[in-house]
Amino acid sequence: MCVERVQRLMMAVLLGLIAYFVSVNATGIALLLIIFMMAMVLIWAFTNFCPSIWMLSKFLPKCWETK
Repeated sequence: MCVERVQRLMMAVLLGLIAYFVSVNATGIALLLIIFMMAMVLIWAFTNFCPSIWMLSKFLPKCWETK
């Protein structure tokens, strides 16, 4: 797998965890996770630097390198 796909899968899993925590009334944990996710996406939007892609690229190839 490549970095961008793994990063999207991680975002989907995190959203699933947030939905789970909301469903079991653990809203404090869900709020912390959604704030973390929002901060990461805002950093990516304003600086064009995604910390998770940067970290994952140390272990996995970028998608355009695998073609």
